[in-house]
Amino acid sequence: MDDLNDTRSTNRTSQSFKVVLLGEGCVGKTSLVLRYTEDKFSNNHISTLQASFVKKKLNINGRRVNLAIWDTAGQERFHALGPIYYRMSNGAILVYDITDEDSFQKVKNWVKELKKMLGNEICLVIAGNKTDLEKDRTVSIEDAENYSRLVGAIHCHTSAKMNLGIEDLFLNLCHIMIEKSDKQTAEDVVSLNRSGNTRRTVIVDDEDVTLVEGSSRWCCTSG
Repeated sequence: MDDLNDTRSTNRTSQSFKVVLLGEGCVGKTSLVLRYTEDKFSNNHISTLQASFVKKKLNINGRRVNLAIWDTAGQERFHALGPIYYRMSNGAILVYDITDEDSFQKVKNWVKELKKMLGNEICLVIAGNKTDLEKDRTVSIEDAENYSRLVGAIHCHTSAKMNLGIEDLFLNLCHIMIEKSDKQTAEDVVSLNRSGNTRRTVIVDDEDVTLVEGSSRWCCTSG
């Protein structure tokens, strides 16, 4: 269970974040993770049982970022296990299927639960997946974006099948997690200086990373 809680940032050049994906079954959570981490896609749906865990290493503007990505099961019988996986998370990706209105309504329930349990510490991104099925859309773009603004989340459009919007989905979440972490670190330094305490820096080993440069920020809507 150590990996569940191994989430906090270390220093300003190397940071670790825990990200959890939540949403109904069959909305494409596992497909998004698989496309992002391995650039693979399968037309055969495989249900996630409880949760799966993968790591992704990035270099964002010279800063090493280590992501621990938790893909959770969407079936109702696993809902009660949610807190086990999203506790101590820095960011959450709430996924819905643009052709399934109910899956969008369930995202609202997850947002309420996350905010109740974690407050405003959690960084939120809402992803409307399966944009390759645009002609079958039942969730309006306007409704989804208005709701996302209301709860302080970024809204993205993605297609795991067509590999659209996925890099920006994770990159934009990384940006807001980094900003929140940096702000908290600055506040901690001020507080420690006032109290006269010193802070111990933990160094994360330098390993191979995936380089991300010149990426767009804050807008991750794809056709």
